[in-house]
Amino acid sequence: MPTCVVRPQQTEGPYFVDEKLNRSDIRSDPSDGSVKDGIPLKLTLRVSQFNSTGCTPLVGAIADIWHCDALGIYSDVKDPSFNTVGKKFLRGYQVTDANGTVQFTTIYPGWYEGRGVHIHFKVRTDPTSRQNYEFTSQLYFDDSITDQVYTHAPYASRGQRTLRNTEDWIFKDGGEQLLLTLTKTNLGYAATFDIGLQTV
Repeated sequence: MPTCVVRPQQTEGPYFVDEKLNRSDIRSDPSDGSVKDGIPLKLTLRVSQFNSTGCTPLVGAIADIWHCDALGIYSDVKDPSFNTVGKKFLRGYQVTDANGTVQFTTIYPGWYEGRGVHIHFKVRTDPTSRQNYEFTSQLYFDDSITDQVYTHAPYASRGQRTLRNTEDWIFKDGGEQLLLTLTKTNLGYAATFDIGLQTV
């Protein structure tokens, strides 16, 4: 049953690119076939909609995720410290099924200056329609688990991260409600996150 938990919206940030990459495993770069190294993460999003009549799975919505690699770099953007235009790693979308669910295979994100560790996500009902509903936010990770992850390659080569969740100005705006509950798997981690949206 959908839980219809309302989550706070947060900023899209500067690195969203609407790549229109319909795929569940976002670790590879279709431009050259390379695969991003890092501890595997299985992320399931369960999206529900609610109104005055109740709560139901949101079927057929487009759910995008995007985040940086283990070294803090995003694909397909030009930044003062990197230029990855044309690359498409760690980006993709899925369409919610009859249960309002999408699933992604990715890696545990790295870190970069000025931010806590996070994954961006966006849910859209129909980007081509005037009635399109869009919800954008971010997901966060427990600092103690991040500390463990970052002792492994390739994360360790990045050095000591400079910011924890409580020091992140975006996390301070509702980030506690956007923390992933991680489960250890044979290869890495898994997490399921419920999102309730008031679409009307």
